[in-house]
Amino acid sequence: MKRSDIKRRPLADTVLSTLEAELKEYRESYGIDRLYFVVSANGRKRWEVRYKKPDGKWGWHGLGSYPDVTAKKAREKAQAAQTLVSDGIDPIHHKAALKAAREASVLNPFHESVAYWFQRKTDDGLAESTLRLMRGYLDNDILPALGNKPIAEITPRDCALLQEKIEARGATNTRDKIRVALRQIFSQAIARGLCEVNPASELVSIATKTPKAKHYPHLLEPELPAFLQALCTSTSRTPARTATWLCLWTASRPGMVRWAEWSEIDFVTALWTIPADKMKMRRAHMVPLSKQALEALRELHRITGRGRYLFPGIGAKQPVISENTINLTLRKIGYKGRLVGHGTRHTASTLLREHGWDKDHVEVQLAHKEEGVAGIYNQAQYLPQRRAMMQWYADYLDCLASGMTPAQRADFDRRINTVESNVIELVKRA
Repeated sequence: MKRSDIKRRPLADTVLSTLEAELKEYRESYGIDRLYFVVSANGRKRWEVRYKKPDGKWGWHGLGSYPDVTAKKAREKAQAAQTLVSDGIDPIHHKAALKAAREASVLNPFHESVAYWFQRKTDDGLAESTLRLMRGYLDNDILPALGNKPIAEITPRDCALLQEKIEARGATNTRDKIRVALRQIFSQAIARGLCEVNPASELVSIATKTPKAKHYPHLLEPELPAFLQALCTSTSRTPARTATWLCLWTASRPGMVRWAEWSEIDFVTALWTIPADKMKMRRAHMVPLSKQALEALRELHRITGRGRYLFPGIGAKQPVISENTINLTLRKIGYKGRLVGHGTRHTASTLLREHGWDKDHVEVQLAHKEEGVAGIYNQAQYLPQRRAMMQWYADYLDCLASGMTPAQRADFDRRINTVESNVIELVKRA
């Protein structure tokens, strides 16, 4: 159909589909909304709307090709463009801004902001154990849920669904850590111009109530004789048994025990020096080793001493024994639900305090930092006193395992005052 044959407007669909090309491109008014139908010399057809720019000049804004954009859709786009014009916005500039935003969102997936945040944490010098935990909840929870989404398109609902999923499995501690991480990641992204709002900022207001903290399962003194006898007859592998005993003899966190390195053990001075980057409080910590611990470590050295770690894992993907190895050793001797590796710290703390050992000495041995321990302490604080205390503790466990008599118990308690007095005098002389 030639354009000279057009009889009425708005242009009918039959007219739009049959209009013929001419030697030069031409525009035909659709009939309303300042909408025009353009036919190029090669026969291609498209829509344009005429609008007045903010500077008062007239311009053309493309709305798409025909028949991909129907007449109905073209009218909707033309009306939307006129609305922008009435608000003082140039529709061409608006379209370019939207395109740039879409491109930016594709170029800024959330996982890149996660990597930036984690690198900043690494550069801050956080302990290796802390970084491993962070890496765990990034890889297991945050990245699978949000990693490939453009950061600017992540909504509060996306973050809420992630929080709900974690709460559903009862991992409230992980939930809290992830909530803090998300807030920090989005805050950094806002500062870097990658998004404008923090969709994780209000998650705490819908979080479920955190259950009351429970102590790790642990044993009290009357339960220790049977337990120690069972552990002595354990059929677990030597590394697993030794790791369990080392938790008992040193009252150290299982994670510290699992990642212990031979370079940290000094058999001459009977010290295990844990570097600051492994410690929760980011301070080096010196752990006195009892005679029993040294003997067990010498035996272990014959098995694993050629490697880096005291307790190497199996296979390249697992450099040290898993976090479940110690607990599995305890379960095998019948103490499932009654004692876990971390509970040995509570057992040691309770027993030492009940027998009169100084609270500050016990707290430093546990690598705690609190009021009453002089706040910031050096790595060797109370070391002479703790040497005596932990040797007493190892000897006391031996006697409990062999069946301690009341007379022996009384003798051990008398030793405490004698030992502490002698140590204090030695410290004064030094």
